[in-house]
Amino acid sequence: MSTPSISFEFFPPKSLEGSFRLWDCVNTLAPLDPSFVSVTYGAGGTTRKLTHEAVGTIHRTSGLKVAAHLTCVDATKAETLEIAEGYAKEGVRDIVALRGDAPKGASKFTPHPEGFESSVALIEALSDTGNFNIRVGAYPEKHPDAADQAADIAFLKRKIDAGASSAITQFFFEADTFFRFRDACVKAGIDAPIIPGILPIENWKGTQKFAAQCGTHIPQIIRDAFDNADRDGNKELLATALATELCDELIQGGVNHLHFYTLNRPELTRDVCHAFGITPKGQLQNVA
Repeated sequence: MSTPSISFEFFPPKSLEGSFRLWDCVNTLAPLDPSFVSVTYGAGGTTRKLTHEAVGTIHRTSGLKVAAHLTCVDATKAETLEIAEGYAKEGVRDIVALRGDAPKGASKFTPHPEGFESSVALIEALSDTGNFNIRVGAYPEKHPDAADQAADIAFLKRKIDAGASSAITQFFFEADTFFRFRDACVKAGIDAPIIPGILPIENWKGTQKFAAQCGTHIPQIIRDAFDNADRDGNKELLATALATELCDELIQGGVNHLHFYTLNRPELTRDVCHAFGITPKGQLQNVA
């Protein structure tokens, strides 16, 4: 069994304390030699400027390949492509192209009158520039806005056909969930890599809320285990064991790349990577 490649997702800081946390996260995880790291937008595009600053700083100072999230929310086509052009000028050539969540207070996504109406339109425009390697999101369990999973997979194929090179999934808690989705994608004619997204459970209450929002099923056995671990004070040990077991099952099933949602808290992700054989390859210098 070969050791998989890895990547990490960070979110941009909103405060001085958040900045220190982000740089600590980068310093902690960069020695694990990720293939790339990504930096998110906030809901509704609220951290657009902060994302751009974080992407630029990590790119300039860390030596890591950085994939910038870019969404269709609350911006014209010209504004969105101007941001992309700025990334290209900085040497950032990887983009995670997403529709994006609805702005705060809105019940659903509504395109800007002069903006991209969907992630497919955004991907086509980015692909036409010839400047970017484009990654997209995928949903091993039905997206809340989709009619059914078949519609989800059909839309993913449209995104790949529009110019995306790979897809990163929403998090899930059972390996079979990913394997069923991967098989369905192959059956639908999708031949681009599908990278599983892993969320080590850093905060059990927050994870339950997040899972409810994005339609991710939490097996009862995990709910019961965290109830017991909460009483016994073993939540961190349980979280490490669950994420390690999930990764091991994915690797045994042929997965060769794992993408970790770090929530800018690196220790649990680092420990999970160590557990399946990924160890530091050197210390990062001059990140802050």
